[in-house]
Amino acid sequence: MRRIVRASPDNPSFIAKCRRELDAAWRRIRRLARKGPPPAFLHHYELREAVGRAMHSRTKTYRYVLPTQLTAKLADPSVDSRSVQVARGGKGAFDARSVCQEVVVPFDQANHSVLRGSPEPYVNNPLRVPEISERFTAQQKDKQGWRDLCHILDAVEARQNPRFTRQVLVQVMAETFELLQQVAVIYPVPKRISLDRCLLLMERFLVERSGGDRPLALASALFGSLGKRFRLFAEVRRRSINAPDTASGQVADLECLDRTGQVVVAVEIKDQELTIKHISDKLPKARERGVSEFFFLVRNGIAAADRSRAEALLDKEFIAGQNLYVFDLLSFSRSALALVSEPGRHEFLRAVGSELDGYGSALSDKQAWAALLSSS
Repeated sequence: MRRIVRASPDNPSFIAKCRRELDAAWRRIRRLARKGPPPAFLHHYELREAVGRAMHSRTKTYRYVLPTQLTAKLADPSVDSRSVQVARGGKGAFDARSVCQEVVVPFDQANHSVLRGSPEPYVNNPLRVPEISERFTAQQKDKQGWRDLCHILDAVEARQNPRFTRQVLVQVMAETFELLQQVAVIYPVPKRISLDRCLLLMERFLVERSGGDRPLALASALFGSLGKRFRLFAEVRRRSINAPDTASGQVADLECLDRTGQVVVAVEIKDQELTIKHISDKLPKARERGVSEFFFLVRNGIAAADRSRAEALLDKEFIAGQNLYVFDLLSFSRSALALVSEPGRHEFLRAVGSELDGYGSALSDKQAWAALLSSS
């Protein structure tokens, strides 16, 4: 007999699994979108069309249903993805509202309220039902929209196949990405930009702390512009701000690759004082991957207590064949942006917006960059 899963803040492992499933599907779509429009993941035309209608529904509450119910099903296949309330009873009953509040609402808030910005979707009238099924169609104003949700979740339950459920979720995320294009922030890059003005924009953008996301976006755009302008790198690979290097498999925050795919330069961004531990922690992976050129771009210099030891370590590693460089982010940017000249600075400003969009930065960060560009 299947167990009843009570998804709630009191069940953090279940909520964490839901979050991982949603994040993984979203990352997959964002990665594919950089190469062009995401493909169709559901080959069943009728189901694919139903997913599209559900995610573009004028009943905004419906837009939260599929991300919520499908992530719960993937996190624990024993749940019934049609269940809304534990009080429904029976096999697989669970509290979908908690999943929505803990997982889907924060996702929505972090992505321009792409699902329409409802603070508590599952307390709205359409979802004041124990389950998503045809027997509650009469209570819905949007009856066709409700039937779409029922049809999709019935198909998921009929198959009981995690691979199929994941395909449906990724299709949902593809539709969500399409919605996002309609609400994306516009970055008004000026036609001309001087070196001093460009640096002032960067400095102002870095005033507000962002958990490292803002300096990472700037650095990634900067190295991308350098690589393109001087053909130094074929690609600059960046990790997400929320993914540790160990999880992403990267040597550092940024990896600059040559045409063979070899990492020729690694770049670590620190929105804090650099410590000797920060440096030491990066050395084993750099040696393992054969990366001899390693940059640390920092905002607050080397910690005073670690300065002499850090400098000694840099000298020691140089003798051993490891080139380690420590630069202030803005000072380094001044030299780099002077070298790329005005066309390169224009390209850099545009690239910052692409970084913020492409890596799911907070709406406040995107709006801040757009506002600064507007004022220049």
